[in-house]
Amino acid sequence: MGALLGASRAIDAVNGWIGRAVSWLVLVAILVSAGNAILRKAFSVSSNAWLELQWYLFSAVFLLAAGYTLLKGEHVKVDILYGRCSRRTQIWIEVFGTLFFLLPFCVVAILISWPVVVDKFASGETSGDAGGLIRWPVWALIPAGFALLALQGLSELIKRLAILSGRIPDIVPAHDHEADPL
Repeated sequence: MGALLGASRAIDAVNGWIGRAVSWLVLVAILVSAGNAILRKAFSVSSNAWLELQWYLFSAVFLLAAGYTLLKGEHVKVDILYGRCSRRTQIWIEVFGTLFFLLPFCVVAILISWPVVVDKFASGETSGDAGGLIRWPVWALIPAGFALLALQGLSELIKRLAILSGRIPDIVPAHDHEADPL
């Protein structure tokens, strides 16, 4: 279990670094959007490449930060029943969900998207819009993002199993129903 926890820490570090780095792409997207709007309104100059670059940046933020979001526990959970369960039951639900939903979905997404990436790269496909960008880099974000999410899912699985076996403490505080404002 020690080696698995070491691998988990490495995955957490990678997704943590990528998540923090990718967060800067939000600023880049804002600057590109503002610059494009200013050039279009003030000088009647515009380019499809600038618009597509905004989409590419948004795609990069959304896909590459998915693993980071899971690391931080910020993914949406259906909390109707989950929140009423004991912490141990919640951990078992997370283990089940990771094994039977998250990881298989990530594998399928990677397997389906990878041939498309290869095809787009081999063909050198570019946008159909005049002045548009090449397509394979944005398509490559899909398997990359799902690979990072799958790795983080494995890391979370390792940590949950270590908690269940008593090897590491559970740092998530028990849900205090008394503190709920509703």
